[in-house]
Amino acid sequence: MERNELEKVSDFALGEENVAFASYFIGKSYLSLLNDKEVGIFNVTFEPGCRNNWHIHHGCGQILICVGGHGWYQEAGKEAQLLKSGDVVYIAPEIKHWHGAVSDEAFAHLLLSIPKEGASNEWCEPITDEEYSKLK
Repeated sequence: MERNELEKVSDFALGEENVAFASYFIGKSYLSLLNDKEVGIFNVTFEPGCRNNWHIHHGCGQILICVGGHGWYQEAGKEAQLLKSGDVVYIAPEIKHWHGAVSDEAFAHLLLSIPKEGASNEWCEPITDEEYSKLK
C-alpha cells in the first residue's frame, strides 16, 4: 500500500516505518510518537494483513484506541475480536496477545502505556498465515 494511502487511515501522523520492531511483525507497520510525557502515546498503523507476533507486557498494561480502518485483537485462549474506529481495548499485564490489520484494509490504533521501572515486553511466536486466514 502506498504511503499517501496509509496517511488517510487516521487523522494522526503516520510516522516512519517501524523498522526497530520489524522482526516481530508480519508485514509493514508505521510508528509515530505523539507523547512521551508521563504516558507514552503512539500512533501505530498496519498495512493490510500486517500483524505483530504474540507478545506479553510484563509489569504494565496497555490501552489501544482504534482510530481508523479495521483490525484484529486476540488474547491467548480466546476468539479474535474484530476492531473498528472508536473501539478501546485494555490489555492487562501478563496477558499473551497480538493485534493487527484485517487482510484487505489498513488499520491504525493509538497505543497508550505508562512506563514503569522493570517493565518489559516478551515477544513470542508469529501468527501463521494459516491461523490468520481462518479469521472471519
